[in-house]
Amino acid sequence: MIGFPLLLIPFAIYHMIAFLMQDVSWSASLYFMPVALKSGVAWTGTLSDAFLAFSLLMLMFEFVKSARHGKSLVEHFLSLLLAGGTAAEFWMLPQFGTSTFLLFVVICFVDLFAGLAASLRRARRAVVVAEPVPVQPARVEPVRVEPVRVEPARAEPPAHPFTTAPPMPRAEPVIIEPVQKSGT
Repeated sequence: MIGFPLLLIPFAIYHMIAFLMQDVSWSASLYFMPVALKSGVAWTGTLSDAFLAFSLLMLMFEFVKSARHGKSLVEHFLSLLLAGGTAAEFWMLPQFGTSTFLLFVVICFVDLFAGLAASLRRARRAVVVAEPVPVQPARVEPVRVEPVRVEPARAEPPAHPFTTAPPMPRAEPVIIEPVQKSGT
């Protein structure tokens, strides 16, 4: 099953507010009870705060989904399209030129790069390098070599040396006369 980037939900919500409710201000108070902080300040949330908190919540769910199941190539491509599309809208359309939408663009790019990093890490873990198997030296059984049995020599009379092989031709010695020196 191919999922979709969960950040498409806040993307669609922002578009509905920007195009269908054009008179709504992102800095408008949500009319909740102001929260009294320890510092003495009364904090009231704005629509922008709620949108960014919801976007961060979707980013967290995206991380959990990615960590549990991984992302497919299609999901990475959709995240890339979402990040590129939000950046283009921020740059070109006046309805999206707000700090709130700029922070949403940053959240989309964090999702893109974190998903790619997690997939690369998962791919590196998937590559298994086989450990070399230690080779046990073969057990060599000692070989017992029996000595060769030699029969005792028979006591035969020795053969005459000339009877076994033909005689070799003999060269006649050459006598060299001594040279005499003349004059003495």
